[in-house]
Order: sequence, then C-alpha cells, then structure tokens
Amino acid sequence: MKHLDIDSVQAFILVADLKSFTRAAEALGVAQSAISLRVKRLETSLSRRLFDRHPRLVRLSADGVTFLPPARDLLAAHQRAIDGLSGCERGLTIGISDHVAGPTLTQVLNLVARHDPRLIIKVHIRTSRELMEAYDRGDYDAVIVRREGEARDGETLYCEPLIWVAAPGFDYQHGTPLRLANLEAPCAVRGLAIAALEQHAIAWREVFVGGGVSAVASAVMSGFAVAALGQRVIPAGAVSVGEVFGLPTLPSTDILLRQAATERTSKQAIAMLAAAFRGLGS
Repeated sequence: MKHLDIDSVQAFILVADLKSFTRAAEALGVAQSAISLRVKRLETSLSRRLFDRHPRLVRLSADGVTFLPPARDLLAAHQRAIDGLSGCERGLTIGISDHVAGPTLTQVLNLVARHDPRLIIKVHIRTSRELMEAYDRGDYDAVIVRREGEARDGETLYCEPLIWVAAPGFDYQHGTPLRLANLEAPCAVRGLAIAALEQHAIAWREVFVGGGVSAVASAVMSGFAVAALGQRVIPAGAVSVGEVFGLPTLPSTDILLRQAATERTSKQAIAMLAAAFRGLGS
C-alpha cells in the first residue's frame, strides 16, 4: 500500500493553484527547495510525473490533472479531522485598495478558501489612504494597498503600471480638454493623472466622479470619459489610449502588504493571500 505525505500533497496543490514553486514556497513560508523536494517525494510515491516543468512555466501533466481532485479531497478530509478536534474557526479582517482588488479578487479568495475552508474573512474595499490610516489604528489584520506618499513599512507584492484607457472608438480631438473619469478626491491615482496632464500642458476636464473603481470603469466603457487605471483593474474591452492620444506616461506604483497578525494560522492565511495576489498580479 502506498502512503502519501500530507505536506507533500499540500505542496502539490499549492504549486498547481499558484502555478509557481516560488509562490507556493512563499505561501507556506519555506524555501523553494523544500517545495521542490516535497513534490518530488510525492511523484516518487505515486511513480508519476505531476508537472511539466519549463524555465518560466509550471503546468500540470496529464497525471497531475487526474490526481488534483482526489488530492484536494484528501487534504480537505485531513483538515476536517484536525478542525474537528480544535473546534475553532479563524477570522481575519482584510482591507484591499479599490485600485488593487479588481476582477482577480474572486480568484484570490477562491484560492484562499480552498486551502482554509474554515477561515472567516471580512474584506473591506477602500482607498489606500483610508486603509493605511485604519491599519495604523489597529482596525485590520492586514491591508493590501498602493504605496502613497512617504515610504511605509510593508512587503512589496508587485509593481503595477497605470494606463490611460477608454472605450473603443472614444473620440478625442487634440487641443480640446480631455474628458476624465476619476475616483473622488483624495485619490492618489487621480492626483498622479492630473499632475501628469498639467506637467505636459494638456487641458483636461473632470466629467465623471465615481465612488469606486467599478463606477469609473462603467464610465469608461460607456464612452463617457478616459481614466487612468491600474493594469489589473482595467475593464474588459477597454483599450490603452495613451500613445495614440499623445498622453504622458504614467508612473508605476508598488502594491504593498502590511500585516499585524501574530497567530500562526492567521499569518499562514495572509501569506496565502499575498502569494495569490503576487502571482495573479505579475
């Protein structure tokens, strides 16, 4: 009878979900070599190759695809057995910047839920400035925000460019004020966009002010205005118009994780969240 090591099964699932040995190692807080060793040990136990490895790509093999569902069942049963003895649920309060969350938030939360189904997460979507102020007051276990103003402590998850976007066919005549859609002030992205336009003497007019990025995205896709948005929150169907309209290049900004959790399982959940954001944002 073959015996499977739970740690090796967990490593396999994480690599499959995050599509990276590096991200899986970050999520578990171990060296990448340890993840590679665990997966190799599992492959030896099964006498099957579970991944097709390429220099910049990790992909499940045919046997890996077949093994993934029962591997999830095994890990879930193992976790239920442990949770049945402890009888406790874990809770986290997370703040995520509106300019960061985007459509990939669904994928991120799905990954976290798979690996800790008893975790209760409260997620608040706010501006980066509001979240950093609330975090400093102790309102959040962790926040994921855009770096703003003076340098702050935190782990850089990835660097994201800002891009001028509009609906296909948006009509802009050079020499006329550029129609802008922005978040309500104070918003650092709004400030960066306006400063860039004024520095290059490009006339602008704010014609739409939204209370959230989804509202700004709707204004863009309606053909109402142009907006400066982070790459990961650009609405589907929008097009980059910076070069064709002769607009100034916008700066990239760091996406930071700040966390205050000290309990082991909470830190593990935040590490999983960070690894998922880093992987999906890269």
